[in-house]
Amino acid sequence: MPRPATFYRPDALPADHNVGYLMKRIVNGLGHDIDALLEPQGLTHAQWMPLYKLHLGQGRTVAELAALCLMDAGAMTRTLDRLERKGLVRRSRSERDRRVVDLALTPQGRAAAARIPFVLCEVLNARLEGFSTDEWHQLQSFLHRMLDNAAGPR
Repeated sequence: MPRPATFYRPDALPADHNVGYLMKRIVNGLGHDIDALLEPQGLTHAQWMPLYKLHLGQGRTVAELAALCLMDAGAMTRTLDRLERKGLVRRSRSERDRRVVDLALTPQGRAAAARIPFVLCEVLNARLEGFSTDEWHQLQSFLHRMLDNAAGPR
């Protein structure tokens, strides 16, 4: 088993070189840019993410969708309430298990969700300007490795 890295020390932890802080700034910036482009459609980050996951066929129930979107079930329920009022999502009792509420996009929801990948690509490609294909692949590899490290045994 590899030893933990020792890149950081408590006595020298500048924010501008802290990868957690840098990733947080990147994620916040991406979210801001995506929200700005989806705002004319009336979609916030909390709304477009579940809409897009449903478009991809992921998360058929509130609990599944909440987990995929890194939200708690209560927040997801409130978000789905808003999406349902906008006519983008439909909830119905499962025929297999009456305790389960199934989620589906309405035709308007499918149309709205179909635009989301274009916005995501526009924003991501703008943030990756100047990267070579090899650098893009390397960045993905590094991020996956960090996720694997977080999921691995301690």
